[in-house]
Amino acid sequence: MVVLAMFCIVGGDAAGTILTSAGFPTVTVAWSRFAMGALLLVGFAGLQKGEVRQLIDWRLALRALLIVCGITAILTALKTEPMANVFAGFFIGPVVSYFLSALLLGERITLLRTGLLLVSFIGVLLVVRPGFGMTAGMGFAVLAGCFHGSYLVATRWLAGSYRPRFLLLSQLVIGAVILAPFAIAPLPQIDGFFLLMIVLSALGSAVGNLLLVLVNRTTPAGVVAPLIYSQLFAATIIGFFVFGQWPDSLALFSLCIIMVAGVSSVMLAGRGR
Repeated sequence: MVVLAMFCIVGGDAAGTILTSAGFPTVTVAWSRFAMGALLLVGFAGLQKGEVRQLIDWRLALRALLIVCGITAILTALKTEPMANVFAGFFIGPVVSYFLSALLLGERITLLRTGLLLVSFIGVLLVVRPGFGMTAGMGFAVLAGCFHGSYLVATRWLAGSYRPRFLLLSQLVIGAVILAPFAIAPLPQIDGFFLLMIVLSALGSAVGNLLLVLVNRTTPAGVVAPLIYSQLFAATIIGFFVFGQWPDSLALFSLCIIMVAGVSSVMLAGRGR
């Protein structure tokens, strides 16, 4: 289910990329994902009495803003860069999350995990190539990872205060509200194909995140977390079959570094090392 969730999320990004490449504004595509996701999941969330008022909590708004910025940045990156490269840059997120959690939440830092995450960071640098022809698109990919890493820290910060399903719904509702004023823009002519892409873009993200919520209810985090790195595999496969993109040898080597180092780090964390 975790691997399926990763393919759903990346598939949603692929549909979003098709839309932005056809002239649909990035912010409008991002808004549709939040709005349709909220409509899809509102029944599943099981809203309890009094929770609606909690949507104005500034902490929830901050967390939603981080994921809004992350999704907008990654959709911007995907307009010009191959999917596998974008998600390689995006995986700076775990590094950001690790060090921010230690700084802001007092979580434990270990020498071995730090070393492995730094190796993963080197893999990101090999793809991004800062100072050696780094493109604006890859800059947005790294920015998306930074926002997502910060979002993960905010999620840990609020995990003890709110139910997981309410946290998921809150980010969708608040995100849709935040983006709504910016989503009003001229659109290309919408035919059946583009309507399908709009639905797939929204459903991919919503279903993927819903699957992760369901898995986390019954499966230890130590089992789920390493499988998140299958997102890199999903990005490579979908990028090839949908856009005809295939990473060069250096990018493939970098993807392997990120996956091996990242998975090893997560497994060590599960063992308390």
